[in-house]
Amino acid sequence: MGSRIKLQIISVSVGLLLGASVQAEVGQEHRLRYDLGTAQEKLVDNQGNGFEPLYGTRNVRAVLSGVFYRGGANNRYHRSNRRSNTNPLPGDGLQNLCEEGFTTAIYLYTTNYQSAPRMVTCRMNDGSTNHLQYQQLSILSANNEQIHSVLTQILSHVREPQRGPLYAHCWNGWHASGTIASYALRQFCGFSAEQAVTYWNANTDGNNDSSYEGIRRKIRSFVPFNDLFLTASEKTALCPENQTFAF
Repeated sequence: MGSRIKLQIISVSVGLLLGASVQAEVGQEHRLRYDLGTAQEKLVDNQGNGFEPLYGTRNVRAVLSGVFYRGGANNRYHRSNRRSNTNPLPGDGLQNLCEEGFTTAIYLYTTNYQSAPRMVTCRMNDGSTNHLQYQQLSILSANNEQIHSVLTQILSHVREPQRGPLYAHCWNGWHASGTIASYALRQFCGFSAEQAVTYWNANTDGNNDSSYEGIRRKIRSFVPFNDLFLTASEKTALCPENQTFAF
């Protein structure tokens, strides 16, 4: 009987350790694939170049490493389908996000969203089928309920790693995407109001003059919700440091 109890205890202990290990590995596949050392480093640059499998995006940066990414849409500098900057993601941007395993993309403005597909289906490199949902949320005018909803969705990508990462984007990858990222860093990573504003400023590529003070006020006035949080191990795996922004 004693041996049986010992075996049960060992089994439970191993299970707990494995569970902790699995939790710590949330986002690990994309974290290793993209290898971004800080929340300021870009995977795709302002011209839409860099990591070729994500062509169609711009200024792509990690927010919660391996799980939540932010950026813009490459319309202004597109090699073959150049159009107005004030558009949603081009078709190849959506397709490439899908093939990279993203299952959610959120366009943070309304302009021309009606022209974009709401769902993209693709075949990934491992041969499996993936579905990318393309949503819209006007984050700069969002109310508390809408902000809570999108933060809940981001958290679901942490807690359900089979969903892959989420990409939230505006036009350039500076202002609206920086706003949703700042809310997430305050909500999940313990950034203070001023640390989040510093982060927002640092990721606008210098486009942060006094005309954007309204956005900074929104970030400062944001109050994190009590029901949405990361565990200590999730924070360690996903969050940037709040002063250097290093992962």
